[in-house]
Amino acid sequence: MRYELFIALRQIRARKFQTLLSVGAIALAVMVLTFSQALTVGFIGELYDTTVNKLPHVSVSPQEGEDYIYLYRTLVERISSIEGVTAVSPFLTGQASFRFKDNSLNAELKGVVPLQESEISSIEEDMVEGSFRELEYSRNTIVIGSKLAEKLEVNLGDSVDVSFPNANPLSLRVVGIFHTGSPLDESLTYTSLDTAQEFYDVPDVVSGVSVRLSDFNRDREVATKIEELGYNARGWTETNPEILRYIAIETTSGNIIYGLIIVIASFGVVSTLNLSVIGATGQIGMLRAMGASVSSIQRIFILQSGILGLLGALVGTFTGVMLALATGQYEIPATQTDAYGGITSIPIVVRPQDIAFIVVAVFLLNLITGVYPARQAAKLDPVKAISSK
Repeated sequence: MRYELFIALRQIRARKFQTLLSVGAIALAVMVLTFSQALTVGFIGELYDTTVNKLPHVSVSPQEGEDYIYLYRTLVERISSIEGVTAVSPFLTGQASFRFKDNSLNAELKGVVPLQESEISSIEEDMVEGSFRELEYSRNTIVIGSKLAEKLEVNLGDSVDVSFPNANPLSLRVVGIFHTGSPLDESLTYTSLDTAQEFYDVPDVVSGVSVRLSDFNRDREVATKIEELGYNARGWTETNPEILRYIAIETTSGNIIYGLIIVIASFGVVSTLNLSVIGATGQIGMLRAMGASVSSIQRIFILQSGILGLLGALVGTFTGVMLALATGQYEIPATQTDAYGGITSIPIVVRPQDIAFIVVAVFLLNLITGVYPARQAAKLDPVKAISSK
């Protein structure tokens, strides 16, 4: 192996221009792959942060045939004791009509226990004015979304008239305004659970329970355990299957395209090695005449292919990581963040395991693609090869 490696390195150094082209082609493909992988991982992470992490991981609804959950405090305690559950928040929700001066709109009025709801959602992080926890200390208060506040022309401290058929009309003081960058800014409002029960004229009941998990991938497992308690429960993967489908389609299509780029670049190396076989016919004949075995000739060309692939992979991953990190520094102008779902910078995540996988995969792929030109070289007849020089 030692002299085969020596000859392979010498061949690579001797054909500098061809080596540069081969390494450059692979490096370019690997750079695109590394950058795209960092962008895809960052994008998926951002998607989870802005969707799944803001959703209840498990949603519990009343028993079959019931409109409400009556003994919800007992249910909350039993759900909290399930392994993996980190927070539980009961709520009472329904539609309501909001009026301020001459403006009126319909939206969802959600009654919650502020402290417990804060542990489920990121509502406190989304507050742009006032305080979400004010709901806990003041009766007849409300927190509304920024778009709804804009359309109603409501400011902090104003009182909004809330009504709906079969409900008790109330006047609720605005103590907070939130902004998520999503349609919820226009369609959702929060009040305390007591105020919601008074508005909808119901006793001490809730219409559902939100559950947060330490690992959101266990949503179906925990939902099954809650169903054993006699209540309907669904994980976020059941209530929002489009998120999983989108991630799966995006990841699969991306991997296919990037894989094809690497394969094409690797075949460029094969083409270069085939030219090398033609150019080194005489040398191959001399090696065979000096006693080099067929397997040694094959190893020389496979090693050349592997070394070119490894050099291209190392150069490509380095430039890809640098490009990704530079792109991650770009900040989206504040006036355009809403168009990008509230994202303030391009999400980039460089994972060491991705870099290691890309380098190893490209190296192995080039070893494999080097087999064909290696066999072509080994098939050469020593006498004909020498005479052709």
